[in-house]
Amino acid sequence: MATALVTDSTAYLSPDLVQEHGIGVVPLHVVVGGQERQEGVDIAAHEVAEALRGFKPVSTSRPSPQAFLDVYRDLADKGADSIVSVHISADMSSTIGSAQLAAQSSPVPVTVIDSRSMGMAMGYAVLAGAALAARGATADEVAEAVRARCGRTTVVFYVDTLEHLRRGGRIGRANALVGSALAIKPILGLSDGSIVPLERVRTASRAIARLEELAVEAAGDQAVDVAVHHLDSLERAEKLAERLRARIDNLHEFDLVELGAVVGAHVGPGTLAIAVSPRV
Repeated sequence: MATALVTDSTAYLSPDLVQEHGIGVVPLHVVVGGQERQEGVDIAAHEVAEALRGFKPVSTSRPSPQAFLDVYRDLADKGADSIVSVHISADMSSTIGSAQLAAQSSPVPVTVIDSRSMGMAMGYAVLAGAALAARGATADEVAEAVRARCGRTTVVFYVDTLEHLRRGGRIGRANALVGSALAIKPILGLSDGSIVPLERVRTASRAIARLEELAVEAAGDQAVDVAVHHLDSLERAEKLAERLRARIDNLHEFDLVELGAVVGAHVGPGTLAIAVSPRV
């Protein structure tokens, strides 16, 4: 292990993939009803969905620099001589600041990357970097590949309501839609790490159909990995996943992944998201 990969819990990589590739994962924190929990450790997505539906206060916070430093030291002890640390967009969270502080005290060099993304859009880039590192690539080569993969990935999503994004301050340019939120179902996207409005339609069914079209268009005839994310909306997500599998020709990896507590706290129950990540 020359170069090791680190990410945070908002990549939503499965424990099996994390173990297989030796990836370090630092959990973000969620505060529900005054109790602080660690994402992926002691709180599940359905608990956040229930809290949001019950109008309990839900907030999120970044990990401490020490949490990152502990992971960096552990990987160094296991033989890593360099680390590429890839994290949720700085426009969504200040997590990367903790990583940068920890990197200054790491026993091995750490390249910290703002993915300008989240979820499996970031996760696929981390996996690509880990695969390259396993073949002996340098830290610079791994970092370049991770940045390129993040930059090529398209993220589109639908939320039942903009209220959770508004409360969390993560709404970006989509704030322009808030005034008419009751009359529309917004389709949103990520652009350089920020949430932007793409389209507005009148019904949830039309919004999901349009989400599907946008994903198919983004895939084109490229070799792609695709993830469908959802929060407490498994049936809709499974149906969407089935249609995408049938329509995208050059599909390699396909994942159906529930959003975790941190992103879920900001987008709310009923959210559907699609990440289309070209492999080349």
